[in-house]
Amino acid sequence: MSLKSIGLGLLASTVIAGSAYAATLDIAIDSSPAGLDPHLITAFNSVVIVQGNIYEALTAIDRDLNVVPGLAESWEVSEDGLTYTFHLREGVTFHDGSEMTAEDVAASIRRVQSEAVASPLASRVSPIIGIEVVDPQTVTFTLDAPFAPILSSLSSIAIVPAEMEEDVDSLQQTPVGTGPFQFEDWQPNGYIALSAFEDYREDGKPMLDGVRFNFVPESATRQVGVVSGDYGLLPGIDPATALQLQGQPGVTVQETRDLSYTLVGMNVAREPFDNPAVREAFNLALDRQEIIDGALFGAGVPAGPLSPALTSWALDPSEFSCYAADPEAARAMLEEAGVDLPVQLTMNVLPRQDARDIAQIVQQQAAEAGFEIELINQEIGQFVQDWRNSNFDLFVSANGGSPDPDEYFYRTFYGGGSTNVFGYADDEIDAWLDEGRSETDQAARKAIYDQVQRKLACEGPIAHIAYGSLFTAVNDAVEGFEIYANGRLTSLVDVEIAE
Repeated sequence: MSLKSIGLGLLASTVIAGSAYAATLDIAIDSSPAGLDPHLITAFNSVVIVQGNIYEALTAIDRDLNVVPGLAESWEVSEDGLTYTFHLREGVTFHDGSEMTAEDVAASIRRVQSEAVASPLASRVSPIIGIEVVDPQTVTFTLDAPFAPILSSLSSIAIVPAEMEEDVDSLQQTPVGTGPFQFEDWQPNGYIALSAFEDYREDGKPMLDGVRFNFVPESATRQVGVVSGDYGLLPGIDPATALQLQGQPGVTVQETRDLSYTLVGMNVAREPFDNPAVREAFNLALDRQEIIDGALFGAGVPAGPLSPALTSWALDPSEFSCYAADPEAARAMLEEAGVDLPVQLTMNVLPRQDARDIAQIVQQQAAEAGFEIELINQEIGQFVQDWRNSNFDLFVSANGGSPDPDEYFYRTFYGGGSTNVFGYADDEIDAWLDEGRSETDQAARKAIYDQVQRKLACEGPIAHIAYGSLFTAVNDAVEGFEIYANGRLTSLVDVEIAE
């Protein structure tokens, strides 16, 4: 018997404790996640389930992208900026019933730093060279140099039980955190079910009895489901779906400027992208506005290396000479670089509709400049594996953004960075990134990252395509949901379903 036939939709409910109303919120996503370990995941479908729902961190990011307390209720910083002392909340427990203490915090940081674990988050905590458990509720970190983005960076480091420090398998299938929802069940071709954590640290929360993430590959089925009430949320929907749902009765489409961006990644460990001139020519071949109009239905802006949502950091893309969309100039640049034309390449494509549409337009535009690209459409597991193993010439994807530029730039562009799958290394960029994370004056940091953006935009291993609008479709029976620019479903803890 199917879930549909037994009525386990959005409004599925039971009566408990007399007349109390409890409901499970059904969310539809396009595919099953590749895993649920918060220190290893990179794909959207994993992050959207795990972060803020199953797991929490020492700090958190609010809707306005400010750092706020998380599992640490307060902290102090030494005058030299090298020592951070965090005071943990009392009475926090993991979903397995064990108490969360400073030992778990210390083990979680060491786990992310571990070469054996190979976490893509490692660079976010690399300046931490000393960890001291002062007492069960207090932990101190010592840094090798002042690290301006540390509080923002720590918001992405989930706290896991200490016994998981050297275990790289268990959390992928059976996550254990302190968040408002705990893991219940994973049906590989059906759904992941979470239930409300009764001992959650905030009294009266979560409001829901549970959340079920349904794997629904067909966009049309997801759309019909959110209109009918079978699904309460469609997070991170593409612009075409958002356009089709806007104005539908019973559905509201929430929108904000996305911190995430679409991109074409280049493997600089392979010819011809080992040549910066070829990377610049590839950028020059792209008409980003045409891509936005054709693939994103106009819902986006041309992407420099940082999102315009980060108003205090981002540069206007008009500052980047290689954004002129000039295929003839790009072809001439390739010829001057001594590259034989056409340049034959393959491009791995993330299995998302917007990525597929972007790939087709990029393929057409690049051909005018002398790039002959074969598109390789992959399922998510293979795409992620090839990405991690640097097994690509080019790839089309979407990357999550962060409130502080260090969190994106350092792990992505620093030589040997934890998500530098491109094989990119540039001494000048490395020096600027080291300076940017240790400088604490905001104006001085801004000047440093301006230099970084100008160089990366044209010579870096990524052709940034667009910062789009982030859309989530919400059935009108769902109350209390708020969209966050970082794509997290942080507000699920406050969601209720109308009776």
